[in-house]
Parts: sequence; C-alpha cells; structure tokens
Amino acid sequence: MICFDLFIGFLKVGLFAFGGAYGAIPLIRDVVLSYGWLDDEMLTYMIAVSESTPGPIMVNLATYVGSSQAGFPGALIATAAVVLPSFVIILLIMALLKKLLKNPYVQAVLRGLKPCIIGIILATGVYMILKNGLVMRSGALQIRPLILTAALGAVYFGSGKVKKGGISPIGLICLSAVAGIAAYGWR
Repeated sequence: MICFDLFIGFLKVGLFAFGGAYGAIPLIRDVVLSYGWLDDEMLTYMIAVSESTPGPIMVNLATYVGSSQAGFPGALIATAAVVLPSFVIILLIMALLKKLLKNPYVQAVLRGLKPCIIGIILATGVYMILKNGLVMRSGALQIRPLILTAALGAVYFGSGKVKKGGISPIGLICLSAVAGIAAYGWR
C-alpha cells in the first residue's frame, strides 16, 4: 500500500508542479506532510541536501522519501512517478512543437505563467528564510541563517557587477555548502 501511496503522491507532484523544482517545493511539502512521510523540519533539511546534491531537487526528494518509506523499491517508484508526467508531456510537445509555439494563445499562456512561477519561487524562498532564520528557538533569534542568506545574496548580486553574467549556479551552490560547513560545522 505504501508503494501505491508513493506513486500517487509523487505523480501528483510531477503532474501539477510548474516552474521547476523551486516552484514545486510547496507542492512537495503538502504531499509529504499530508501522507506523514516526513515532518516539516526533516523536509526542510532534505530540501537543503537535495539542492546541494547533483540532479533535480524533485527527483532527489522523491528518491529520498521513497527510500525512507519503502526502501529501494520505494525509491524507484517515487522517482519514476515524479518524472513520468514530464516525460510523457515532453514527448507529446515534441510532436506538436512547431505548430504550438507559433500559436498566439499558447504564447499568451506561457507569458502569463512566468509571473506565477516567479511568485511561487519567491514565496518559497521567503518561507524558508522566515522558517529558518526568524523563528524563535530556545528563546533566541537564529542569526546565522540570516547572515548567511545576506552574505550569499550579496555575493550573487555583487558578482554581476564584477564578472559579466555573475556567479554560476554551481559556484553559488558550492559557496553555500562551504559557508554552511563553516557556520555549522561538518556533521
């Protein structure tokens, strides 16, 4: 039964997640918490780990959750379920691509989705900053996450002024990992 739940849960994520992995984080959070597979704190940690490991975040999260719930078969089922909709949709779009992209209605829909996706990604980022940096734990404000966020933001936005194109996403991820290890220690 758990394998069926994993398949259905991550199929929902794969079907309804727009805007890439960061846009899918709220949907993944809803699915994982509603089934009780992980608690919110563990999910937040797994999002951070999934961002710094190779591969798409959705696939990494699906693989981890599937593995934690049903071992290797669960990992395979959850991973296959999360990528199946994209795979099928891409195959269908490739068959109709030339006609679809010239259609003004399709172009209007794509232009309309851009602000929605940006809003979802921004809301996820703000949620994670508030959850990890501004939440009172043990009576003390967590200042390290705020300092790290501000420093990484300054590096990201400042690098565009120093280097054409700015820092690469891979470089920023590596820098974030080093800063996290420096701030919190190696575990």
